[in-house]
Amino acid sequence: MMKLKILVAAACFVISGAMLASAQTLQISKDNRSIAITATDSVAAEAEIANVQIGFVAYGADKDSAYASGSRVSNGIAKALADAGLKKEAIQSTSQSVAPLNQFELKDAPPGAAFRVMQSWSVATDPADAARVLDIAVKAGANQSGGIYWEVKDSDALQARASAKALARARSIAEQMAAGLGIHLGALIYASNEAPPAAPRPVMMAQSGFGPGAGGAIGSGVAPLAINARRVERSATVYAVFAID
Repeated sequence: MMKLKILVAAACFVISGAMLASAQTLQISKDNRSIAITATDSVAAEAEIANVQIGFVAYGADKDSAYASGSRVSNGIAKALADAGLKKEAIQSTSQSVAPLNQFELKDAPPGAAFRVMQSWSVATDPADAARVLDIAVKAGANQSGGIYWEVKDSDALQARASAKALARARSIAEQMAAGLGIHLGALIYASNEAPPAAPRPVMMAQSGFGPGAGGAIGSGVAPLAINARRVERSATVYAVFAID
């Protein structure tokens, strides 16, 4: 009973403008007349949802003054988003805190500041509207904003496409291997799929000088940032076993 293991370096190729193929592991077993392959591939699609991460930090000489300042900014941002037509269900709170500054934070805080209020939200909108939402929030006082998490409406369908591509690649490589050995590749007899963990959401980027509490308000005449949506990518790894006829 002889087993032959061959490692084939897969070439990278493009699918929908962005695809990465990993090295493929093949195992041919004479005792069970099968070829086993592990293959990885990915697909990409245009983003359909933009989750804009917005937030602010406000300071005060004591807890009460910091909270009062934070309350003004918080409600100002909420009102600005509502006035712009953003639906309530599209805005989700992600974090909020009222805390004293430690000795390291005091070095970068405004003079006289001893307490800090922080709050953040995730705002779901159309990708084409992401720059406008960010612009509205920043001009209303969101001085810690900028991260955008790009999504598709049906993430499972995109993941299924990645799995199908990986399985097709596994069969293609198995057929090439079988042909090189002078044998005929049969039907798929086993397959398993492992999707990689979802990418972490981006951390909000602190923007010095954005809005009240960080150096003054931004004028309404300033144009929004130029933001282009990113393509959403999903990858999958499959382990496939093909029969040898």
